Amino acid sequence: MNVAVVEGTLSSEPRSRTLPSGAEVLQWEVTTRSDGAAVSVPVQWIEPPASARRCRTGDSVVVLGQVRRRFYRAEGALASRTEIVGERLARSNARGRVRLLEEAGSRLAAG
Repeated sequence: MNVAVVEGTLSSEPRSRTLPSGAEVLQWEVTTRSDGAAVSVPVQWIEPPASARRCRTGDSVVVLGQVRRRFYRAEGALASRTEIVGERLARSNARGRVRLLEEAGSRLAAG
């Protein structure tokens, strides 16, 4: 089972790029707090919804998705990146947060 939920603040401006297939990919960092320390989590969204495109640095969000390790070539060497591939997004208000956490719980129960 691969279910990831991250709640925090966007710490980087969203970056959009187009893959050779023509698919749009949106990337940003979500900074969370764990035991008083800040931890940044990279989030990538393939064919993002309009709500993800409207996010800006400083926005509080909850992202539901899956963890993925992606391999690629950089400067002639094999490199990798572990990231969350976003599937659902909500602002960190009470209603949106609860809705996504309920969905994550349903996925865990079904898995």
